Amino acid sequence: MAAPIKFGVGQSVLRKEDDALIRGKGRYTDDYAPQAALRCLMLRSPHAHAKFTIDASRARGLPGVALILTAADVSDLGDLPCLFNLETDPFKGPPYPILAKDEVRHVGDSIAFVVAETIDQARDAIEAIEVKWSPLPAVTGVVNAVKKGAPQVWPDKAGNVLFDVSIGDKAATEAAFAKAHAVAEVSIVNPRVVASFMETRAAVCEYDAKRDHLTLTIGSQGSHRLRDILCQNVLKIPTEHMRVICPDVGGGFGTKLFPYREYALVAVAAKKLKKTVKWAADRTEHFMGDAQGRDNVTTAKMALAEDGKFLAMDCDLMGDMGAYLSTFGPYIPHGGAGMLPGLYDIQAFHCRVRTVFTNSVPVDAYRGAGRPEAAYVIERLVDACARKLDMTPDAVRRKNFIQPKALPYKTATGKVYDSGDFAAHLKRAMEIAEWKDFSKRAKAAKKSGLIRGIGLASYVEVCGTMGEETANVRMDPNGDITVLIGTQSSGQGHQTAYAQIVAEQFGVAPERVHVHQGDTDEIKTGLGTGGSASIPSGGVSVERATRELGQKLKEIAAQALEAGAGDLEISDGVVRIAGTDRSISFADLAKRPGADPSKLNASATFASADGTYPNGTHVAEVEIDPATGIIKIVNYVIVDDFGKTLNPLLLAGQVHGGAMQGIGQALMEQVVYGPNDGQLITATYMDYALPRAADGPAFVFETANVPCKTNPMGVKGAGEAGAIGSCPAIVNAIVDALWREYKIDHIDMPATPERVWIAINEHHRRHSL
Repeated sequence: MAAPIKFGVGQSVLRKEDDALIRGKGRYTDDYAPQAALRCLMLRSPHAHAKFTIDASRARGLPGVALILTAADVSDLGDLPCLFNLETDPFKGPPYPILAKDEVRHVGDSIAFVVAETIDQARDAIEAIEVKWSPLPAVTGVVNAVKKGAPQVWPDKAGNVLFDVSIGDKAATEAAFAKAHAVAEVSIVNPRVVASFMETRAAVCEYDAKRDHLTLTIGSQGSHRLRDILCQNVLKIPTEHMRVICPDVGGGFGTKLFPYREYALVAVAAKKLKKTVKWAADRTEHFMGDAQGRDNVTTAKMALAEDGKFLAMDCDLMGDMGAYLSTFGPYIPHGGAGMLPGLYDIQAFHCRVRTVFTNSVPVDAYRGAGRPEAAYVIERLVDACARKLDMTPDAVRRKNFIQPKALPYKTATGKVYDSGDFAAHLKRAMEIAEWKDFSKRAKAAKKSGLIRGIGLASYVEVCGTMGEETANVRMDPNGDITVLIGTQSSGQGHQTAYAQIVAEQFGVAPERVHVHQGDTDEIKTGLGTGGSASIPSGGVSVERATRELGQKLKEIAAQALEAGAGDLEISDGVVRIAGTDRSISFADLAKRPGADPSKLNASATFASADGTYPNGTHVAEVEIDPATGIIKIVNYVIVDDFGKTLNPLLLAGQVHGGAMQGIGQALMEQVVYGPNDGQLITATYMDYALPRAADGPAFVFETANVPCKTNPMGVKGAGEAGAIGSCPAIVNAIVDALWREYKIDHIDMPATPERVWIAINEHHRRHSL
């Protein structure tokens, strides 16, 4: 068997992007500062719901003010579109205007855009704009929004409901419940969270009047989708009139995938003024203006046979849309519901899905986009089943896992799991976590006045379904390789990952592979990055294009070496006659007189219609101080099935980062709105808690890979998995501790010390009466 390529697939190659970033040489949107660029600010609503009139005449005359846009000035623009609709029950969403006219519907809703010579002058103008407000009743939280008589966010959406649909077979589910030996039930909240990336959103727009052409530099998760939506839906101009460039991007997590109002407004301002304009969000704007995540309320029931077999599952899910429909907003709860059966053989399934408007910031995809919410529901419910039947959490899972021999397996929601061994990664995770000896550790903790709990979650998700991704791989004149692709890195390490795929076939070092992304003029097409699709789709395209280029290079080399192409092999950046020392370097191939340029590049396109289904088990062990409610994670084990590992270091980074985001949601993160006035109470990091290094455990991470049968490289997407398995594992561990000591069987995220302390003291109060 041939030795692995030093820099190839499966090797722990260090990230080639990191040197520049560590040295402070990264180039983010806010680093791009053309001379004399005008600065922009948005005037945002302080009310959750209000009528208003606006007069900007005095502000327009202030020193340095170049332009103030209100709804009347951009009435010719289209709305921000929602790109999802139901096939069986189509719905009509309300308008999402670039600037609100006459009425605002959430704190932070945009009513004016100011452009001035300096940011201070823009602030002066913001304060000088005269706005008369007439507050209206507001509603936040889906439970409140669907109550009879609740304030209406939109007058034509009765009960604040966008759609109310069913997934699955209701009759079969009801029949199974009627025959059940027992029923387990959970009612849980998946709290709203903020996508806390390091780099806030920003945009710079330049206008070339001679060509009537806009250049938009922006930190996003994909340049082509943004260009197409802005041009076709909002600005109503041909796409060739705009170039979108994405430089370095400091985190995205889904939230930077979408078009936002500011992007259209900087384009309008640049064109009107024929000058470059620049906008960058501060952190409070990030909280008030960027799409937020999660925010579901779900009741789930499982019908159980006497031996612990799952007979049927029934759910009622409400997803908060906020005040407007963001790009994929309604898809998140609806698509996520399709993953509710998890890894279990559940023959009958039904879910009612309602999407609900509230007077809050719009909600859209956030790392995992519906799949973390689904995994949280099913894994909390499975633990409830174990308690109902007095079974252990692992026994009830093994009893109901889909067996390897049943794969490919079509779930009751139509998902087809192609590969995996779910009991195997459960067993391995429990072994590493020393599950059998937990009782000894629990007893030792109790002697110190602490209580311990251990919990697990076995998850599955679907990813890599963004659509077609095309890669172009070409040889440069110096023999280096350049990859052009429409995915967009926001910290994942695409430069390194794609270089390894090229190295696998050409044997060239990573520094000789140059990956270009994020430029609509240089790269023809692209879907951007989301849904863990870059390697499952883009990676396959790069691999196939590299292989095709290799064949072309052999054809050129065959002439130079006077040999048959079939006798040639490529390694170490040269083409040689197999078994001999006769070879020609890539650089010499590129310089050959009369070399056909078309032979020096190749393209390939791949789309995964079926997606990939990464899965795995997380085991968490926690220690709780009952006197304070403080929780400490004392052990955390992850065993994942990603089909095939491209780079173990990159993979561990993705899993650790995702798991920390899940831990943050489980223990501390929550967007809070005032119950009566809809005010955003958690509008800064003074009020919104993020996990720090001290809040995380020392992760133990392994893979138990089973190659994906629907992906040519055998890989399963890995970017979101850590955020999917972590929340239920942590909360199951907390509930386990509370159940062992106090028979408390429920707590909602975030399980803050206050909530834990209240739950324990409520237990003491009830039992002292």
